[in-house]
Amino acid sequence: MALLQVNAFSNVLEMEVMLDVILPQETKKTFGTSTKGTTDDVAVLYLLHGMNGNHSVWQRRTAIERYVSDKGLAVIMPSTDLGWYTDTTYDMKYWTFIAEELPNICHELFPQLTKKRAKTFAAGLSMGGYGAVKLGLKKPENFAAIASLSGGLTIAEGIDQLLEIRSKAYWEGIFGPLEEIKGSENDLIHLIETLDVSQAPKFYLTCGTEDLIYQASAYTTKKMRENGYDVVFEDGPGEHDWLFWDDWIQRVLNWLPL
Repeated sequence: MALLQVNAFSNVLEMEVMLDVILPQETKKTFGTSTKGTTDDVAVLYLLHGMNGNHSVWQRRTAIERYVSDKGLAVIMPSTDLGWYTDTTYDMKYWTFIAEELPNICHELFPQLTKKRAKTFAAGLSMGGYGAVKLGLKKPENFAAIASLSGGLTIAEGIDQLLEIRSKAYWEGIFGPLEEIKGSENDLIHLIETLDVSQAPKFYLTCGTEDLIYQASAYTTKKMRENGYDVVFEDGPGEHDWLFWDDWIQRVLNWLPL
């Protein structure tokens, strides 16, 4: 595998952005290990961070590079600050960046990456779980499979819980007036109920049973099933922490249709 730390310019955000990128690379067998490389049509996973993270956090807190070493899978880990993968009211267009510009940047810099929906995936934890599911619901033509680990998926239903995390000013800076989130393009439950399910990717949702936002994943799964989505929900012992995410990202990788 090759690990690249990329500093690229975003025309959408009008600033430098950081990406950690894992690319398959052919290596010789040494002491019983080797990795398989490929030069074109490489499957790609966009792996999104949570509120306290950045582009480097998956690489630092998990063994993601080792977990994908035999899968022929590229992993794109962008930094999107605290923007909730949303075009904010303060004119930072994190949604447009992640959904439209970032794939173009990656294909320009890494032309071996696939452009096929069937080999393009997104996953994330917490805030990144929200971002990944949002990508699957708003850009279903681009993704075959989406995974959320401990995702903050029910923001419209959980306003009181949001206000325990950060101030009202912060949340309204992201989404606008809190009373207007429900039924908007940032309300995942609304998107679930309005998307033509025949166009939707597959979904995998997981959360630790001791996680304070466990019900967000359970409720979102319920709504997806009611609306006919192909969704898997699995849980297990764990809290909102890297012990859980390091374990369950491996299960996500095994679930992806590679």
